[in-house]
Formats: sequence, C-alpha cells, structure tokens
Amino acid sequence: MTPDAHLLIVDDDERIRSLLQKFLIRNGFLVSAASDAGHARRIMSGLDFDLIIMDVMMPGEDGVSLTKHLRETRTTPILLLTAMGETEDRILGLEAGADDYLTKPFEPKELLLRINVILRRAPIAEENLTFIKVMHMGDVRYDVGRGEMWQGNARVRLTATESHLMRIFSSTPGLPVSRTSLVEQLGRDGGQAQERAVDVQITRLRRKIESDPKQPRYLQTVRGTGYMLAPEQRYLS
Repeated sequence: MTPDAHLLIVDDDERIRSLLQKFLIRNGFLVSAASDAGHARRIMSGLDFDLIIMDVMMPGEDGVSLTKHLRETRTTPILLLTAMGETEDRILGLEAGADDYLTKPFEPKELLLRINVILRRAPIAEENLTFIKVMHMGDVRYDVGRGEMWQGNARVRLTATESHLMRIFSSTPGLPVSRTSLVEQLGRDGGQAQERAVDVQITRLRRKIESDPKQPRYLQTVRGTGYMLAPEQRYLS
C-alpha cells in the first residue's frame, strides 16, 4: 500500500459511501468523500488525490461523464464502481479514461486489492528501465527515465494505466508483448474480458502517439501475438 495515499470516494448512496470510507481508513488510507459529481468537483478544486473511486450511476452527472471531464486536465487514477456487468458498459468506462472497474456487489477485500494494484502502477520501476533514455515516435517523444511523454513543448497527459503500458513497452522496444502478458503485468485477472480491456487501453494510447491511430506506425499490432512499440530513434544515456 502507498503510505498515506489520499483517496476520494464519489457515491450518492450515503450508506455505501460511509462504509467504504470507514473500511479504507481502517486499512491505512486518507479518505475524502463526495455525494455527487458537483461535490467532487468542489473538493478537487482545492485538493489532489492519489486515486478516485467513483460510482457510475449517480443523479445528474454520472461517473462516466465526470471521468471524461477529469481526463481533460488530470491523470489521477480512476476506479469505477458499476452495477452494470455487461462488457460493453465496462468498455464505455475504460474509453472515458477509467483505469479499472469493479462490478457491484463486490467484496471489500477485492476493492482493496484493486486499489493497491492501481497505486503500484504509478512509481517508475528502476529494474524495468533500459539503457534507452528517450524514444521518438514522430512528433512525440517519451522520456523513459521520467516516464513522461511530450509533443513539442507540450506534455502529453497519460493515465496511470497508459503510463504503466509505456513502461512495459519501453523496457522491450522492438519486441512484441502478448496481450496475456500485458494483462498480467497490469495486475489484472486473466480472461478475454480483460484482454479486451487492454485493447481499449491500447486504442486510447495510440491516439496520443500516432498521427493516424487507425494505421499505427509506432504502437503496432503483431498478428497472433500482441503489441509492439517501434520507436524511430533511440538516445542512450
């Protein structure tokens, strides 16, 4: 667990909000709570959080809409709670920018595991760094050591999952990584649904790398295997 990680719970159900807050505080987190999207916006105007746990179905602005809005300016990891178990509903949340989802009802221990997995993605793992310092993909460059992506002088905002994917790919440039391996390294359970979720994350990442995401040049699909990052230039440290 990340020491003193500050979490924000956004849920219109007061009972669930209170139970989650007490449970997470008992497990060592700092926890704030909001009753709806508007309340969450007010809290976030003055505070930064390490993770946002948000219900999808809320009166007024729902969780998916708020996620899309937050992704315009923030890279804070977002875990969506949803009563909708259909794959397409979950994909909508991921496409909006969520890092993970959990279907209600759920075991509190599973929530705790997922929180810790997401928080572990943020630090840059030194053992995964190669001798490559900066990777160039057209107008986009990725600083391996800093875990930052830039387009010209503008920093490209990456979600926690996108950052984790870039660390995985940059550790083995030019080599394919299987979808199964990506699921495992992202700390998720196996299965076709999770592989499909990875496909969604790849699609989102391509929009930030490729000039034509429908015909990717740098984040390539390796038929029958998975995906491969193929940067143009490599600068050694």
